[in-house]
Amino acid sequence: MSSLQEGSDSSEEPQPGKAKSEFRNYTEGKLIDRVYNTYRLMHTHQTVEFVRRKSAQYGSCSQRRMSVMEALELLDQLVDESDPDVDFPNSFHAFQTAEGIRRAHPDKDWFHLVGLLHDLGKVLVLFGEPQWAVVGDTFPVGCKVQKSVVYGDSTFHENPDTKDPRYSTEYGMYQPGCGLDNVLMSWGHDEYMYQVMKFNKFALPKEAFYMVRFHSFYPWHAHGDYGHLCSEEDRHMLPWLRELNKFDLYTKQEELPDMQQLRAYYQGLIDKYCPGQLCW
Repeated sequence: MSSLQEGSDSSEEPQPGKAKSEFRNYTEGKLIDRVYNTYRLMHTHQTVEFVRRKSAQYGSCSQRRMSVMEALELLDQLVDESDPDVDFPNSFHAFQTAEGIRRAHPDKDWFHLVGLLHDLGKVLVLFGEPQWAVVGDTFPVGCKVQKSVVYGDSTFHENPDTKDPRYSTEYGMYQPGCGLDNVLMSWGHDEYMYQVMKFNKFALPKEAFYMVRFHSFYPWHAHGDYGHLCSEEDRHMLPWLRELNKFDLYTKQEELPDMQQLRAYYQGLIDKYCPGQLCW
């Protein structure tokens, strides 16, 4: 696998339509009530028991069969209610992210595809799951909530795990440095899409699987919390997560891409790395 820096074009950093400091504003804005309510429900109901149940329910990838492009088209129907920055369907965001990566990393076609794939797990909403069980930042269940978790100081008071002595200490049910691969994350689109990729044996490098699985874990990759659970492998992968995050976050703008014009290029990548009808 080539290094992250190799072949990248720093002149093609994402150019957001507003100041970077204005992204992920969880204190004010026209969408803030919707966003807060989504996190309140998430932080009330995401428990160790809930995550284990959902993992068992969806881990067999037996919901339906469809192609990557068919899954992407389902996201035409989804507006992410946890996102304070956008109020348009998630399918546009997929192409915005992918195109940003494509401009900065023209030689890494597999990374372009990661940009397109990273949020596809949100099809869970179209399968009937509530948004609080699909979207938003992720966090480890089974241990003490860290300070950078969005609305963490006001939304966990009804979560039973916070009162369970097994789960309410710094390490909770984990060992120091156990690695994120051994940590139970809150259930959502990250873990689900990772399981879909693994089940269907996507022909992508391990960095791709890792980025999809943990891209919503902002408390770690953006704020440095939960480092006591991370392994050397996690720290090795961190630059890749942060690189994806630049495009995931800062390519969000009201000017929407022409998805039909881009479709042929990305269909070629799908045919190369994850073709045909897949199990979801």
